Amino acid sequence: MTTNIDELKSVASQVRRDIVRMVHGCQSGHPGGSLGCTDFLVGLYFATMKHDPKFNMDGIGEDLFFLSNGHISPVFYSVLGHAGYFGKAELATFRKLNTRLQGHPTTHEHLPGVRIASGSLGQGLSVAIGAALAKKLNGDDSLVFTLHGDGELQEGQIWEAAMFAPHNKVDNLIATVDVNGQQIDGPTDKILGLLDLAAKWTAFGWDVLTMNGNDMTEVVSTLAEAKSRTGKGKSIVILMHTGMGYGVDFMMGSHKWHGVAPNDEQLAAALAQLEETLGDY
Repeated sequence: MTTNIDELKSVASQVRRDIVRMVHGCQSGHPGGSLGCTDFLVGLYFATMKHDPKFNMDGIGEDLFFLSNGHISPVFYSVLGHAGYFGKAELATFRKLNTRLQGHPTTHEHLPGVRIASGSLGQGLSVAIGAALAKKLNGDDSLVFTLHGDGELQEGQIWEAAMFAPHNKVDNLIATVDVNGQQIDGPTDKILGLLDLAAKWTAFGWDVLTMNGNDMTEVVSTLAEAKSRTGKGKSIVILMHTGMGYGVDFMMGSHKWHGVAPNDEQLAAALAQLEETLGDY
């Protein structure tokens, strides 16, 4: 655990290098959202959560994280690798035959750090609520974190879960929504507008925070603030504003990089913008 911002930025730079290399290596995957959520996941795993890379599936006594928008698996795998859940060399097997690093995280591969199969959007919040209630029943005061895409909020199951959690005072839960305004077919406001998300979550009874998800200082401080609000009768949601493809200029802000792999020239251009800080796998 560290709250040193320079150290966290260093990890984030390497994670971004991993992402573009992983997706390029198999010519498949989702770099845009992965790059945008890098600062959040680094801040979560390296500065916020109480967790053990030795990994016990039941997670008793640990904070838990559930990745609902499982298509951004490259950033999740890279962060887990750098956090010590498995050797970083395994990142080279992403989406390849017989790998544990599937395109969407799966549990049957028994990859340490992965608690649910995800990628079928809309399900992660329900799972996280169940885990949070289980912790309450077990007298476990650890927290549950989850991450969602903004396009994922077009799924009805999200709003069923959003009603359930405050009604049942699930106050050991911190959900985060990646509000990048993009989804696979275009801008969210053109596909199915989400309107005022803060007003919606507030109306559903959640304690709502906002942050710039590409500012490491703000990520760490907002997560700390969210933790300080747990245990007070309300579920907490962070509306995290990010740029899709953040860190690579030609990918930034475009839905076109939601699920497209860079070619050789594009990989070289991306890596030229991302400092190698911890050594490439």
